[in-house]
Amino acid sequence: MDRKPVMTAASTSLGAGVEINKVLRNTYMLLGMTLLFSAATAGVAMALQISQMTALVLSLVGFGLLFVVNKTAESAKGIVAVFAFTGVLGAALGPMLNHYLGMANGPSLIMQALGGTAVVFFALSAYVLTTRKDFSFMGGFLMVGLIVAVVASIALMFFNVPAASMALSALIVLLMSGFILFDTSRIIHGGETNYIRATVSLYLDIYNLFTALLHLLGATSDD
Repeated sequence: MDRKPVMTAASTSLGAGVEINKVLRNTYMLLGMTLLFSAATAGVAMALQISQMTALVLSLVGFGLLFVVNKTAESAKGIVAVFAFTGVLGAALGPMLNHYLGMANGPSLIMQALGGTAVVFFALSAYVLTTRKDFSFMGGFLMVGLIVAVVASIALMFFNVPAASMALSALIVLLMSGFILFDTSRIIHGGETNYIRATVSLYLDIYNLFTALLHLLGATSDD
């Protein structure tokens, strides 16, 4: 019996497993650093008390940097691009965080949102990593939900409906939870082999989850 095919298949499988673990390790390492950097730029923006308009401009700059990150993800320049991207988005949170800090229970709300985000992220990530389930089937549903959320966000810019705003924040929480499952699953099943792109995906999941939770908690507190 020729054992070469069996040995080759085993070697290939082992090599793929090592590569996936490397991508996963690099992703979480870079994600941790970018989150810290983002928090630092948010703190600077809060101290400088930048305006809502400045925050909007920073968000648009971040959107542009997203294309730069994707274009340079295969090179060392991608590291610089991802820090620029996350730093700009972190700074864009300044006015929103200052707004909530101005509330009577503002610091508590922000800490609750941070804690909730951490619990959701670690719980869902641990679930995927432990069960090794493939959540790639969720891609289409999540994309449709994201389009609905974007359209609703634009509509709410013209119509101030508190109940609809809360519903949208709840939808975003569910969507980002789904994206955490989806994006983590893509990494461990070889669907995403670039740790810079994987970092950006998970960063955006966490970023949007945090802001949506903060909006929900803030609205509940107002009530």
